[in-house]
Formats: sequence, C-alpha cells, structure tokens
Amino acid sequence: MSAPANQPQTISLSDLEIPQLAEIRKQLEEELSLLSNSFAQLKSAQAKFRSCVENVAEVKPQNKGKTILVPLTNSLYVPGKLSDLENVIVDVGTGYYVKKPRAQAVKHYESKVEYIGTNIVALQQTIQQKQDNLNAILSVLQNKLQAQTAPKDTK
Repeated sequence: MSAPANQPQTISLSDLEIPQLAEIRKQLEEELSLLSNSFAQLKSAQAKFRSCVENVAEVKPQNKGKTILVPLTNSLYVPGKLSDLENVIVDVGTGYYVKKPRAQAVKHYESKVEYIGTNIVALQQTIQQKQDNLNAILSVLQNKLQAQTAPKDTK
C-alpha cells in the first residue's frame, strides 16, 4: 500500500549512499549560507529602523533652524535646515515618502523593528533546524566513510 500523495515519504539517512549524503550536505550548506545572509540583512534593516526611531526622537525645539546633513543615499548627504519640528518625511518603501507627525513616525519605525524581529526569530529557528539536519548528515556520512575505509576482517 502506497502513502497518500500529500504525505512526504521518510527515508532513513543510514539507507542513503555516500554520494547521496554528500549531495544533501552540499544542498544544506548552500541553504544555510543563503539563510545566514538573509539573517544578516534582516539584522541590518532592523538596526537602520532603530536608528530612524532614535533620529526622530532627537529632534528638539532648540535645533530649529540649525544646519543638518540630510541623507539622499547611503553615502550622499546634503546640508539642510531644520524648519518643521513636528513633522518628518518617512520612507514607506518602493520610493514613496510620506509626511508624518513625529509620534506617528516613531510608531511606524517601531512597528517595522518589531515585524523584522518576528521574522528574525522565525529565521533563527529555520537556521537551527537546517544546522541540526546538516550535523546529522555529517555524522552519518562520517560513519559511512569510516566503515568504508576500515580494514575488513579476513578470517
């Protein structure tokens, strides 16, 4: 009797041959590399949004009219004067900017930080699961290689 089509089949790692285990190891290592890069990018984005929260909170009445550096890109800043202390321009994504009161801007950026945080937690769990799978593959692969290279008893 065969398993239903929607049920994945389970195969024991010890039933796989060395080339199959090596291929699965390679695939898991590539996935881990991609997931680790995604993790780093999410952490970076979260840090940027936290920085935005801090920057909006730093706008003080005594800074009105002072010259500040306004970021146009990640590496290009132009001088500007701080004229409106109650409203800020918020990047809402895909090249769109919205004027918001400071409190709403802080709330917007804090929600972004929280959302990314939940994604980071889920990604950490996925990375840990993939790492555990990789460790299991490596253990079985190492055992099979040792058994293959061990001298046979010739009695």
